[in-house]
Amino acid sequence: MLLASLFSEPVGVAHYVAVGAVLFVCGAVCMATKRNALGVLMGVELVLNGANLNFIAFSQPALYADSRWALGLDGQLASIFVIVLAAAEAAVALAIALNFYNNFTSIDVDHADELKG
Repeated sequence: MLLASLFSEPVGVAHYVAVGAVLFVCGAVCMATKRNALGVLMGVELVLNGANLNFIAFSQPALYADSRWALGLDGQLASIFVIVLAAAEAAVALAIALNFYNNFTSIDVDHADELKG
């Protein structure tokens, strides 16, 4: 019943939150099921993009009947910060993955317990 009402209404906050939740869940499932380090990184990116979509959705005053509940530019600024953080995370994680591949000739995360440090 709720799904049918989402399809019949104009696009609002609930639609953005639903898409953000789907992205978040897909990323969490990807992180939990992938054994490849690059697959896990893709899952992390999906989780962060789902959160960004919710930040943007809750910052749009046009989507609310009462615009005093909108966050204004806070959602956009938080999303930009998360995108910068994700880019730095991806650069560091890919450097670690390349170093891990040089040591083990595989990027299977099950071999990570063999690391010495």
